[in-house]
Amino acid sequence: MNKTRTAVLALTALLLAPAASAQSLSDGGIKVGVLTDLSGVYSELSGQGSVKAAQMAAEDFMKANRAYAGKVSVIGVDHQNKADVAGNKAAEMIDRQNVDMLVDMPTSSAALAATEVARQKKTVAMVVTGATTALTNEKCNKYTFHYAYDNYMLANGTGTAVTKRGGNSWYIIYPNYAFGQDLNRQMVSAVQENGGKLAAPSDATPFPNTDFSSYLLKAQSVRPKIFGTMQAGNDLVNVVKQYNEFGLKKQGIGLGIGLLFETDVAALGQDAFSGAIATVPWFWNFDARSRQWAARFEKAFGKKPTWAQAGVYSATMQYLGAVARAKTDNSDAVVKALEGYAFDDFFARNATIRPQDHRVLLDVQVVQVKGKSESKEAGDIYKRLNTIPAAKAFMPLSENKCRM
Repeated sequence: MNKTRTAVLALTALLLAPAASAQSLSDGGIKVGVLTDLSGVYSELSGQGSVKAAQMAAEDFMKANRAYAGKVSVIGVDHQNKADVAGNKAAEMIDRQNVDMLVDMPTSSAALAATEVARQKKTVAMVVTGATTALTNEKCNKYTFHYAYDNYMLANGTGTAVTKRGGNSWYIIYPNYAFGQDLNRQMVSAVQENGGKLAAPSDATPFPNTDFSSYLLKAQSVRPKIFGTMQAGNDLVNVVKQYNEFGLKKQGIGLGIGLLFETDVAALGQDAFSGAIATVPWFWNFDARSRQWAARFEKAFGKKPTWAQAGVYSATMQYLGAVARAKTDNSDAVVKALEGYAFDDFFARNATIRPQDHRVLLDVQVVQVKGKSESKEAGDIYKRLNTIPAAKAFMPLSENKCRM
């Protein structure tokens, strides 16, 4: 099917395209619900920063689309990284607080629970920070869209890059919940497909966790070329801190990181992570467009954005744009306006929303963490190694089990 690619090269071009009058809005407005971690291990990389990013998107949208002035609001709710809480909060937000769209959802188990509620209640959900490929694979549904990244993309980028650079022997640890289990499977597959092997079987770790000493001792014993950590947030910070304390880097055991956020690097300092390779959808000083938005966010929030927070802005904006194109916030109409839509904003480059499984395809970046001495300014932490084009970054439909 041929579709016209809408290249959106500036914010106003994206927003002004659907500048028709607001019509058929439930409760006379649009309410965006940021379901996130406001108090736990992912609160720094997501949390209040994600709420602020969604608020910025709402404000920008209303400024550029006067018919919607005063009609978009944002609320933030803490799901505590627990699946049962996420499901209950999602239902409460939709039923009692009249939320029209859910966004963010760090922690894969929480994202799966919340999107199942959204499916039942026919509410659009745009998962930015949850990583499991199940969201657009065996657990896909009509109302859920997966934004920014997923475990296949992470493994496809990092596992391939590190293995091809000589890191062809791995020992991997992963947090024992949906995200970690899925990422471990994807990473092992990527390593093996590129000629690598496991020096020892992967080990599951408790989540959350603070003591990783037994796994580091095992790594010293089996001596892989790469110690792969699939943890995230504060857990990753603890792993890397102890990796350095145990001297694995000095012993010639490199570090392969499944999922990396800017806040992780800031917590320990760049030198603790220097040389590590990761795959990210975006970083704040990637180019002029990225810098411009990041400066606005930093002025509003007091900190530079993580890529998760930038993704929340982009996802919220794409939802609002679809509402404007559909001239209604009716979920079925909005889904139709999103499916197959092509765009290019400061965050999602060369992006398309794949209609078959609602995976948002975009260019992604393989990066290496700079040492502190290499940085040109505060927060300059990544050296880009290469770009993986959108068409090659994510799971192909031939491997997909999605049936909507």
